[in-house]
Amino acid sequence: MSKPKETLNPFEIAKTQIDRVGKKLNLDGGMLEVLKNPRRELTVHFPVKMDDGKVKVFTGYRVQYNDAIGPFKGGIRYHWNVSLDEVRALACWMTWKCAVMGIPYGGAKGGVICNPKEMSKNELEHMTRRYASEIAIIIGPEKDIPAPDVYTDGQTMAWIMDTISMSKGFAVPGVVTGKPLVIGGSLGRDEATSRGLMYAVREAAKKVKLTHKGATVAVQGFGNVGMHFARLMQDEQGSKIIAVSDSKGGIVSE
Repeated sequence: MSKPKETLNPFEIAKTQIDRVGKKLNLDGGMLEVLKNPRRELTVHFPVKMDDGKVKVFTGYRVQYNDAIGPFKGGIRYHWNVSLDEVRALACWMTWKCAVMGIPYGGAKGGVICNPKEMSKNELEHMTRRYASEIAIIIGPEKDIPAPDVYTDGQTMAWIMDTISMSKGFAVPGVVTGKPLVIGGSLGRDEATSRGLMYAVREAAKKVKLTHKGATVAVQGFGNVGMHFARLMQDEQGSKIIAVSDSKGGIVSE
């Protein structure tokens, strides 16, 4: 007998979390409803001419969740499993991350349903520029600032910045973060998420009275975040990396 397919809805999980915290904070029903609903959602369908000459239609999303304390802020991901509910949930969680840390930004998230592993750099550029044009009506330095996420990077942000700048007639470097240093990016951005993860692991180890110095570490997901995390754990925390893996395979060296 086959196991039933798991159907966890990330946005339903996010709303359940809000309900749970709302009870602890004694929030009234009206406030809970506000917190459980995005401010704005944009779904776009756009054509891109592929390298083989065929036209493929992609679907993209941008969800702006809450801007009560500042402009919307959140990454753009490229993945074959991107869904509107996933983007809603990530935008929701981005809102709470900024609010809890006192960072003056709201939460947003974006995504395009695609498989970057099967696309050329030329196809990715064309898709990115078209997606940027479609969401240009709701993003901007004082409105909504995208950033890299899963399968997107500084080059992706550079394409978005260039596309928006061309439509405005002047350079708009503040339309995205996470872009290359030469066009106004931030020093340390490439490893920022990894460094945050390293600090979280360090503090968690302290909590359970484990020493990270000399500890063996396995990293599942050796992409941009995993790669920098492994280096930081080794160089700054004295840990020993014994295994890494990504979607194509893994390696162990004890």
